[in-house]
Amino acid sequence: MAPKGKVYGNVLLSYITLPFVISDKLLDAHTNRWECREIARLFLEQGYAVDVIDWTNTTFIPKKNYRFFIDIHNNLERLSPLLPKDCIKVFHATGAHWLFQNTAEYTRLLDLQKRRGVTLTPQRVMPPSHAIEHADVMTLLGNDFTESTYAYAKKKTYRIPLSTTHTYPSPNQKDFDSAKKNFVWFGGSGMVHKGLDLVLETFAAMPEYNLTICGKISNEKDFEDTYRKELYESKNISVVGLIDPGSKEFQKICDDSIALIYPSCSEGQSGAVITIMHAGLIPVVSYQSGVDVADFGKILKENSIEGVKNMVHEIASLSTETLRSMSLDTWKFAQKNHTRATFSEHYKNFIQELLAHHKNHA
Repeated sequence: MAPKGKVYGNVLLSYITLPFVISDKLLDAHTNRWECREIARLFLEQGYAVDVIDWTNTTFIPKKNYRFFIDIHNNLERLSPLLPKDCIKVFHATGAHWLFQNTAEYTRLLDLQKRRGVTLTPQRVMPPSHAIEHADVMTLLGNDFTESTYAYAKKKTYRIPLSTTHTYPSPNQKDFDSAKKNFVWFGGSGMVHKGLDLVLETFAAMPEYNLTICGKISNEKDFEDTYRKELYESKNISVVGLIDPGSKEFQKICDDSIALIYPSCSEGQSGAVITIMHAGLIPVVSYQSGVDVADFGKILKENSIEGVKNMVHEIASLSTETLRSMSLDTWKFAQKNHTRATFSEHYKNFIQELLAHHKNHA
């Protein structure tokens, strides 16, 4: 892709190519689609030609003189020796360090094995990577937790707030009295990784509270078989399955519920949590979800059945006015901090700082 006007150099972006061959409407399927395209657009805006490859591409060989190289995983290590010595290499971290993430998932699976006597297949294990070691700087989707998993590398870090795929009206008109015992789990692949096992075991033992599950359980048959009773035979647990966050059904689920329960063991910055916050649900999340919730949400004191149980009781016991205030503050925070505009603003500032540094050291 070439910019309009003078070309100041070339950028190689190792992320995903899909956003450049689909319609705008399909960008809403995941935050990374729009964000990848926006990164390219922002470099074009600064007068740089941009080439894009998939981060899984193991055969691409650079033939241009690239000024900047951005990668989200293994291509930094593979391509660094083939790039000009003055090329600035950026690691765009979309998750926690792979060693932390893999260890966290295996630990969750071991805990489940001890509780239920079954071994499930890991779903979100990442291949080893030395991307951070080969980077000059890092951009990060995440918070203090996420950044801490890379601290050992001592690389300059720029935090970029995750965007969102959907926004919703203010929750001010919600009936908080009727919603206060209704909770939601919403997430993508990796049910154990994202704590659904803990949430299911909690709510199965708390029939006075209701849980709605939004996620494609059927994609993980061993998990579904292990928790078939909780999933399909519990009167207080409803499995919606895969759902479009832009649908009226999703909006109604959020209108009828008070909070998200999300004890994930490792994230960059959870898009599911950000989406739910835009819908005004109070986030009850793990520290490892990568999302800051200030006073409007709750960080689980421990990612355990007991920890989830205690937090459900705590939320349900709050006054209607307190719940309303927390919900509105959640919605306002998401509107202010996690939009496409805020992502674009922060990434543009990062590029301009890069360019200023490059100019000063040219």
